[in-house]
Amino acid sequence: MEKIQTFFTTMDFSNNIFRGEISNVIGKLKSLKGLNFSHNELAGTIPLSFGDMSNLEWLDLSSNKLVGNIPEQLTNLTSLSKFNVSKNRLVGPIPHGKQFDTFENDSYSGNTGLCGLPLSKTCSAHQSPPSSQQEDDLEHGNGFDWMVVLMGYASGVVIGISVGYLVLSNGTPDWLVKVVGRKQRHRTVEITQRRA
Repeated sequence: MEKIQTFFTTMDFSNNIFRGEISNVIGKLKSLKGLNFSHNELAGTIPLSFGDMSNLEWLDLSSNKLVGNIPEQLTNLTSLSKFNVSKNRLVGPIPHGKQFDTFENDSYSGNTGLCGLPLSKTCSAHQSPPSSQQEDDLEHGNGFDWMVVLMGYASGVVIGISVGYLVLSNGTPDWLVKVVGRKQRHRTVEITQRRA
């Protein structure tokens, strides 16, 4: 990215499989009017240097794996008319003032850790971001789900009853009688030895 010329006005990197963090170097592209990184697998935080792109009119970072806060520096972007960070893992209060007072709920949807206007979720004084383990669980779907437990239990019961029916419907299984008989004889011998 460092070799991208500085006179570009729009850059669309959407729908790729880009991974890693967004480079701070992009903040040097002062003439940039539109930037789209949506639908990738970008991680890390939103670079503070984005606040230096004073001509930016639209910014789409949606559908990635970005974490952390929305930088307060983005309120410097007075030309910003479209902003989308939905479907990430952003946390904390949404910045206020200037253009940020004009964005709708859709700009932030899918970020359960965000709070403040325009969202209905208010920020508490001691709000803590989710731990990396919680983020991992959200990403991989490792959260505890009772429906999965119930389905596993029900499947086990059905399979157990089916196997039991098949075994017992064919008469008393000889192998089962032998195993139980051996254990019974072994237990009798142990008891006799203890008494002697």
